[in-house]
Amino acid sequence: QLQLVESGGGLVQPGGSLRLSCAASGFTLDVYAIGWFRQAPGKDREGVACMDSSSSTFNYAGSVKGRFTISRDNAKNTVYLQMNNLKPEDTAVYYCAAGGRYNGYACLSWGYGMDNWGKGTLVTVSS
Repeated sequence: QLQLVESGGGLVQPGGSLRLSCAASGFTLDVYAIGWFRQAPGKDREGVACMDSSSSTFNYAGSVKGRFTISRDNAKNTVYLQMNNLKPEDTAVYYCAAGGRYNGYACLSWGYGMDNWGKGTLVTVSS
């Protein structure tokens, strides 16, 4: 059974940092493209960061570029989202996803290629 489980969410003050983790089971992530997405209350889901299977191409939403970093550790079968200088507008449920196809623009825009999704972890940025 393919499964992705996110962790690392929580409450953080504006300007703070969090690192989200996404552990895979039932398959190995190193041959998959990866994406992080988020959905704020009352808003549509949006792409945050996507990475191809070889970890050579990265795509970020404009709102997080320079603050968020997507990465993977194949030995741990885990992907990460390092989030720095967090802002209240970053408050959302964050989801990781994996899939066998990659197009950076399409991944961010509508989750193209992402076939497997986690259940999400809540990030709240507030003072």
